Amino acid sequence: MSTEFDTFREAARPRESRTDTARLACPSGRRVEFTMAVPASNAEKTAATVTNGGGIRERSRPVLVIEPPKGRISLGLRELWEYRELSYFLAWRDIKVRYKQTALGASWAILQPVFAMVVFSLFFGKLAKMPSDGAPYPVFTFAALVPWTFFANGITQSSESVVRIGNTVKRVYFPRLIIPLSSIMSGLVDFVLAFTVLLGMMLWYGIAPTMNVLWLPAFLFLALATALGAGFFLAALNVEYRDVRYVVPFLVQIWLFATPIAYPSSLLSEPWRTVYGLNPMAGVTEGFRWALLGTGVAPGPMLAVSAAGALLFLAAGTLYFRRVERTFADVV
Repeated sequence: MSTEFDTFREAARPRESRTDTARLACPSGRRVEFTMAVPASNAEKTAATVTNGGGIRERSRPVLVIEPPKGRISLGLRELWEYRELSYFLAWRDIKVRYKQTALGASWAILQPVFAMVVFSLFFGKLAKMPSDGAPYPVFTFAALVPWTFFANGITQSSESVVRIGNTVKRVYFPRLIIPLSSIMSGLVDFVLAFTVLLGMMLWYGIAPTMNVLWLPAFLFLALATALGAGFFLAALNVEYRDVRYVVPFLVQIWLFATPIAYPSSLLSEPWRTVYGLNPMAGVTEGFRWALLGTGVAPGPMLAVSAAGALLFLAAGTLYFRRVERTFADVV
């Protein structure tokens, strides 16, 4: 009799804490189980129910299990959509931080391509007498600098995005692709400001856009795809090798002169002009000029090669990022 009473009294004693078993995925992909003590409130203490056997059974809580993807690497597009609000707030944060405590604020988004246009017009337009396919050289150059600036700033910002918020990566789970994605998407604000100046220059020179302007969203998408592919790859690589921060400015500078910005791609004859389209930004810049200024002929085969290259950049960069992101918390 006393034994049964002692057993019941021990079971009915208020518990100060309880244990839950949680399972998490470690960076190597193995499944880890650990026991976690959870303090019980007074309400939880009194919410216990007596079973038929005379014991006390506490209510169970749901357990969140985070596991790595099994089988082939998943892009996680559905998860990205579920975290779309986080992507928006990260992009808005990047915009505010970029121009915080600056004297000119968002004007730098305009001044950067304008100064480059002035330098190109002076040295390439006046001194080197570079052809411009019948368009005024300043607007000819600026039409290519607008998408190029968006691309260059995108890969520069995204390459250090994961390292920049390394503490958050270690503590909170969310799709890691959101980090470089938000850095690149924040550049769309700068693109809109610079594009407004481009429209003003076209009005000043008396250039009226044609129906070709309807192709602009497609060319912008190619620039975005190229920036995302390069940004994903460089962001993941920068976590492992911090030399990337020194390589990116050099890479952007070389890529600038390898893109037809200060000169037209019409200087190349076929089939080299089509091969030149392996640089995705070549098709983007020539497409912008054709759509807005009506210079030359439609990019044609070069645009097709550039589109294939942009999609290849995007796929390769995304897959590489997803493959190595499970080690970010250990390395960053």
